[in-house]
Amino acid sequence: MPLAIRDTYTYRVPDGMKDPQPGMRVLVPLGTKQLTGIVLREHTEPVPEQIKLRDVVALLDDVPAVNGSQLKLWQWIADYYMCPIGDVMAAALPARVYDKAYSFSPVKKRRVRLPEYIGEIEDIHRLSDEQLRAKEEIQRAWQTRETVLLHGVTASGKTEVYMHLIQEQLDAGKQVLYLVPEIALTTQLTDRLQRVFGDRVVVYHSRVSDGLRAEIYRQQLNPQPRLIVGARSAVLLPFDGLGLIIVDEEHETSYKQQEPAPRYHARSAAIMLARQQGAKVLLGTATPAVETYYNALTGKYGLVSMTHRYADVELPRVELIDLERQYHRKEMYGHFSDPLVDKIRQVLKDGKQVILFQNRRGYAPQLQCTQCGQPPRCVQCDVPLTYHRGANELRCHYCGYTRPIPPVCPECGGELKVRGFGTERVEDEVAQFFPEARVLRMDLDTTRQKTAYQDIIDRFSRHECDILIGTQMVTKGLHFDDVALVAVLNADHLMNQPDFRAYERTFQMLSQVAGRAGRKGKQGEVVIQTFRKDSPVLRDVLHHNYESLYQDQIAERELFHYPPFYRIIELTLRHRCEAPVADAAALLQQRLRSVFGDRVSGVVVPSIARVQNNHIRLVRLRIEANANIARAKQMVREQMEYVLARHKSTQIIADVDPQ
Repeated sequence: MPLAIRDTYTYRVPDGMKDPQPGMRVLVPLGTKQLTGIVLREHTEPVPEQIKLRDVVALLDDVPAVNGSQLKLWQWIADYYMCPIGDVMAAALPARVYDKAYSFSPVKKRRVRLPEYIGEIEDIHRLSDEQLRAKEEIQRAWQTRETVLLHGVTASGKTEVYMHLIQEQLDAGKQVLYLVPEIALTTQLTDRLQRVFGDRVVVYHSRVSDGLRAEIYRQQLNPQPRLIVGARSAVLLPFDGLGLIIVDEEHETSYKQQEPAPRYHARSAAIMLARQQGAKVLLGTATPAVETYYNALTGKYGLVSMTHRYADVELPRVELIDLERQYHRKEMYGHFSDPLVDKIRQVLKDGKQVILFQNRRGYAPQLQCTQCGQPPRCVQCDVPLTYHRGANELRCHYCGYTRPIPPVCPECGGELKVRGFGTERVEDEVAQFFPEARVLRMDLDTTRQKTAYQDIIDRFSRHECDILIGTQMVTKGLHFDDVALVAVLNADHLMNQPDFRAYERTFQMLSQVAGRAGRKGKQGEVVIQTFRKDSPVLRDVLHHNYESLYQDQIAERELFHYPPFYRIIELTLRHRCEAPVADAAALLQQRLRSVFGDRVSGVVVPSIARVQNNHIRLVRLRIEANANIARAKQMVREQMEYVLARHKSTQIIADVDPQ
């Protein structure tokens, strides 16, 4: 059942009811309620007489709603990511599936094919020599390995290679799953794919209406050659006859589910799904995750490289601007350096477009008191409130709490000043310094409506806008022909994160956003403003040198016992009161230390120690990659259960391979 419980339940099939098959939905009583559950198996062991079984209320299906492959994948996700299978079920099934009136039986529908849509269809493009070589190398690698990494620089034409591989699978009567990390990416990509594959393209993600999601789910139970394009959750659809899974931008952290459970990684789930289906996997990116590249270099995955941009367009020129020097010489316009302002003006004069990247939304990260130095803080979380000038409010980006802007400091009555800057403030400064420019902003605040992504991307593609300001949304695989300049207004906060992956992610994000420049005909330009011009990671971005970044990172990972040499299990403890969570964390850490020794960290108080009125403590466990991970997880579960039996009101969440 779709509940966060590890147990399954046994019910009696009443006389006269057809025997349910595995995967069928049944309506069953639980306490005083009735819930929709999925049959896992028929109970063959004798039931003790003292146990009084309750009856199944109703059998809801004539055919299974969940196929055998799905059930296997659900169980693998539950076991690997240490979560109840009910959480996986809740994530996998569209909400409408829980409606007892919903039917999975075939339904006849009248459909109309519009002549205009048929005329949109075009032939697949012919591959360049490098693209053809890459395709053939991928296919050779698949002869000995299930998974291949396609490491191709930005704008090398990886998507065209994907499309030829997709065509072969569809022609062979197979299904293809094409995963993208963000819903925003599906907008441009889907148009491109539909022009070639027509109505065989199906789009599935969280912004699709629940009715359409349920209909797509139902259609997948009757396998036909089709291409499923979707974000993370598409990997949980029912598949039968799957031939290929493409994981585009495989390095992206948004493939990892954070909240709520199951905290699975779609890339890992895709590889397991392909193994169960006898399908192949292609991981594509210009900036591979360190673990993925390690697996490719050590032979676990195949490796194919594309080192040139399509049509031999040069990689963009990258320039680092020293903010310390610019501020010292008073050569700054707000948060724009003098050289950057000149470059933007020239690009606008030439009739080209600009992308400005600032990975913080809102007007400013915080207001700060000039007397006591304190910012207004969230009442539910230990974080400063972010200033949103457009809404004229302070907002918590963790729990959504909002409040009006106080006239003076709530602590001491002092004057409040703006500190830092987000995309809203950048938009204001652009309007001030470039009044002739047409501006769009792409961040979480401007894309809440269903069609907002598509509208912004379409308008920028049609050149109805000169400058696009955005957070990391603008870094991910979008293709714009007329972008001549990309500017990163401050790269430092990317590098300053307290995370062993900070440099890797900085390189990935900056390289990806740089890749939006000069994608057609002419070399583009990238400007990165920073106070740390001599940083090694910025040096690697400057020279487009992934290999250097990888060598530095893999040496550090091995030295300090990080992935891929060790697996990490992070245990998060939460409680409404601080003392109980501290006591429970200390006990858990002590119990784990008795089993795993110094593989267990001390109790960690995170930098944000309270979220939504829950106090938080962390305990991390590092386990050698060659250890028996299943046995280790079982021992972790035993210690979690021991602690929970003594601290019943404390919540403990396991996150395997945290991102």
